[in-house]
This record gives sequence, C-alpha cells and structure tokens, in this order.
Amino acid sequence: MTRNPMNPYLAGFLLGMVLLATIFVTGRGLGASGAVKSVAVTAVATLAPAHAAASPFYRPYVGPGKDSPLLSWLVFEVAGVLIGAFVSGLVSDRLALVTEAGPRVSRGLRWALAIVGGALFGVGAQFARGCTSGAALSGMAVLSTAGFVTMLAIFGTGYAFAWFARGLWLGGKAGS
Repeated sequence: MTRNPMNPYLAGFLLGMVLLATIFVTGRGLGASGAVKSVAVTAVATLAPAHAAASPFYRPYVGPGKDSPLLSWLVFEVAGVLIGAFVSGLVSDRLALVTEAGPRVSRGLRWALAIVGGALFGVGAQFARGCTSGAALSGMAVLSTAGFVTMLAIFGTGYAFAWFARGLWLGGKAGS
C-alpha cells in the first residue's frame, strides 16, 4: 500500500490509451454527462410516467418497446469509474471523506458552490449535447479542431477565472 499518487505523465498517457481503446472498441469517446441524463430520465419515468410520456424531452428515451436508459454504455462506464476510484483509493490507503476549501471558504459554502456549479455544468452539457471534458478529450483523440479549441477554452477560462478567485484559496497570500 502506498500513499503516493501515480506519476501525472504516466496517468495522462494511460488515460489517452483508455480513450483510444474506447474509440476502437465502441466507436465513441468517453463521457459522463450522458450517464447522469440516463439516470435522471429513468428516475422521472419511474416517479412520473405520465409526465415522461408527455414530455418532448423524456419521450424519446422511454416508452413501450424502448430499452431502459440505464442500459446505456455510459452508465456502465461511470459505474466503472466510481468503482475503480473507490478501489484505487482503498488499495493506496487514500480513502477518506474530505472537503477541500480555501481558508476563506466555509465547508458549507464549498458544498453549496459545488452543487450549484455541478447543476450549471449539467444544464450546460444538455444544451451542448455533451460535457466539456468529453468533447475536449474525445475530440482531441480524433484530432478534431473543435476538441483542441474546447480544451484551450477550458484551460484558458480556468486560468482567467483563477485570478479573480485566488483570494478565496490563498487567503492572505493572494495579493503577494
């Protein structure tokens, strides 16, 4: 058992190999937002079947003769990611429930911001018909210009926004 994380360059290389294998085997890239959508559609169809049948958003995914949205390969992919992350943390003795926050951010605020940010991310992924990380990674793997532009936009926006939010994470060091 070790507490040292994997070399990030090796981890990046292995992620790329998994991505290429996924494209070769399934013909599609990696993604996660589709799994969340499948779970949400299944929950709505189970709790409010009349609403799901009448809704133009849910109707294409549920109804007589249609397979359960939970049979989507993305659901199995995300389940595998969660199980793999748990096993990885367990065998490397890094399994703990931790809330990371800067010195000026309370634990409750950190969770509230994470939930709001996650919800906005999910809504944005539905408008864009896919999540940004899946578009960037999968797009770059097939040498798509849009994939490279997406990745540059993700990191560019992150660097630009980090300047405004750095005080929350660095405390008194933000101005130095």
